[in-house]
Parts: sequence; structure tokens; C-alpha cells
Amino acid sequence: MVLAFQSLETIAGEVSIAPIPGKRVEHQGVKIELLGQIELYHERGHFYDFTSLVRELDVAGEIYERKTYPFEFSTVEMPYDSYNGTNVRLRYILKVRIGRPYATIVVEYRDFCVSNYTPLPSINTPIASS
Repeated sequence: MVLAFQSLETIAGEVSIAPIPGKRVEHQGVKIELLGQIELYHERGHFYDFTSLVRELDVAGEIYERKTYPFEFSTVEMPYDSYNGTNVRLRYILKVRIGRPYATIVVEYRDFCVSNYTPLPSINTPIASS
């Protein structure tokens, strides 16, 4: 399921981290990013960020059991609609990053959709004809 939002709405939720039972996760911080990206298909793998907001969810430490972090990005300006076309893709992403010493950094992505509503003009003036 992909969630849909409009510009200037609040993006909020929770991030849950659940280590393997009996194990601990040592980390150098947990962060969440809200990204707006444009990808040109002739430049696959190269993204151009036009929006980037970061929230730190936890400082360096250890996680022994399931831990849930609430997050909120208030009134985020998302000026463009999500789009997936033949030559370009515009998308919005929530990216969670768990920094780990001496191990691979854990990164998880969740896309969401933006569809901005523009009301029709109240006066519909016809095109003048001669």
C-alpha cells in the first residue's frame, strides 16, 4: 500500500527496530530522512534531491529488544506530484538509516505518493473570438 499526501501536510508515523531475539544491535545513531528525488532514465542510479529533511531518532547506543521511534515532518513543502514516466521519475521517499560500527549500515526505504489538488477557477471566461 502506498500512502498519498498533499503539499504542506504533516508526514508522521513510527519506525520500529526489532533485533533478533537474544541479540543486540549496536548502532551509531538512527535517522530518518524525507527525500524528494528526480531520476532521469538515461542516468539510472543518479538521483537529484530537490527536498531533503532529516530527523535524528536516536543517538549512538544499543538496542536489545523491539524499539519504536515516533517521527514527524510538519507542513512539508512538496511542490511536485509524484510521477513515473518513460524518461523521468519523480518520487518522495522516507529513508531510515541505522549507522553501525564495523558493520554494514542498514538502510530501509518507503515510497509515498504526492498528489496536489488545484481547484478549478471560479470564473470560466471564454476565449474571445473575432
